[in-house]
Amino acid sequence: MAHVGVVLVNLGTPTEPTLPAVRRFLREFLSDRRIVPLHPICWRPILELWVLGVYARGSTARYASVWTPEGSPLLVHTKAQVAALARELGDCVRVDYAMRYGSPTLGSVTDRLRSEGVERVLVVPAYPQYSATTTATVLDVLAAHMRSRVDQPGYRVLRDFHADPGYVDACAARIEETWAAEGRPDFAAGDRLLLSYHGLPVSMVAAGDPYPRECETTTAAIRRRLALSEQECLMAYQSKFGRGEWLTPATVDTVAGLGRSGVRRLDVFCPGFLADCVETEEEIGILNRREFLAAGGDRFVRVPCLNDAPTWVAALADLVRRELAGWACPEACER
Repeated sequence: MAHVGVVLVNLGTPTEPTLPAVRRFLREFLSDRRIVPLHPICWRPILELWVLGVYARGSTARYASVWTPEGSPLLVHTKAQVAALARELGDCVRVDYAMRYGSPTLGSVTDRLRSEGVERVLVVPAYPQYSATTTATVLDVLAAHMRSRVDQPGYRVLRDFHADPGYVDACAARIEETWAAEGRPDFAAGDRLLLSYHGLPVSMVAAGDPYPRECETTTAAIRRRLALSEQECLMAYQSKFGRGEWLTPATVDTVAGLGRSGVRRLDVFCPGFLADCVETEEEIGILNRREFLAAGGDRFVRVPCLNDAPTWVAALADLVRRELAGWACPEACER
């Protein structure tokens, strides 16, 4: 029996693409003060009246547009990642997944692993670039769970891996695989590759969040790996929510601007998302595609996320083995 566990923690997803399910998910997600730092007295009326009353309807339609028979893309790809990682690591390590919002919760997963004899748990937030709005929220819920339990396993947490060579190589390989299938962009003729990251309010960056700096480091590493210039490989931030000032340039503005400027082909890859989800399949694959073509572009290629690509699973396994040094049996850590 394995006494060491690894839990991959992704953001979460509604259980189904219906208005009640989406409202439940959004209520939990947007009640986290790491996400919306307003006092509940100020934020709750906006959340209940506007977000859950108006915004949730559009969000439900967006989820429905990419839902699969097996469930949401995020859930399907997360399960596939976990299964592939388990095969890569072997029997000495138990591999599972949890969701920060929705289910299964990190607490329920670690409780089950503990009841099954797991004594040490490595928590792997599925966010290559650290942010208080992502990785730190996982730490928050882990700490809260630990305070509520008497008999706890040992814990380690993988903070980030934004500059890890294996991760960077896996991103580049995913792009190159797409080029092998779709044809390589003609950068000399003006085609472009855009790396799109989830956005963040500027106020959080001013408070010390290192997220944009880590995104820039990832972008520079991918450019080097693909031998592309800053002009050929651009970066931007997507998924703005609300009226506040967010990181720029915005992906949707960049995409439309490139179309208007005469760029004929645009490829878009999202390095910060380990699994395809509504933000990549709907926002990038549908909304931004439409914006680019409407602005005059000819061809829009969305590069799939890392998902369970073999190069990424191997890189993730290497990350896990390094973090498990001294915990797991040699077979798991030295392959």
